[in-house]
Amino acid sequence: MAHLLAAQQIWLKRCKHLPAPGGALWPDWPATEFKAMIESNYAAWISFLEQADDADFGKLIVYQNSKGESFENSLTDILAHLINHGTHHRAQIGQQLKLSGLEKLPASDYIFYLRD
Repeated sequence: MAHLLAAQQIWLKRCKHLPAPGGALWPDWPATEFKAMIESNYAAWISFLEQADDADFGKLIVYQNSKGESFENSLTDILAHLINHGTHHRAQIGQQLKLSGLEKLPASDYIFYLRD
């Protein structure tokens, strides 16, 4: 979960043309901090997206990955990546919970979140 939150912060900085925050891509953050980070990341992304106009979604974002390699992708493609990245890792978390003996996983699909 810490990796997902860190990745959201890194991608937001890239999209805002700011230097990526330092630190590990797979941080060892305590779970007790996740709720506050989730809320902070959400607020920051919403603020950024609310300020974007339609043309911004097609513009290229130039950035460097953690290895220092340069890339460019549209904001739309970056958003699609972030959504898929979260889905991928939530599935991995679910698999690990099952392997650890949890019989019933909590609902993690986005539609269930929206219904609450």
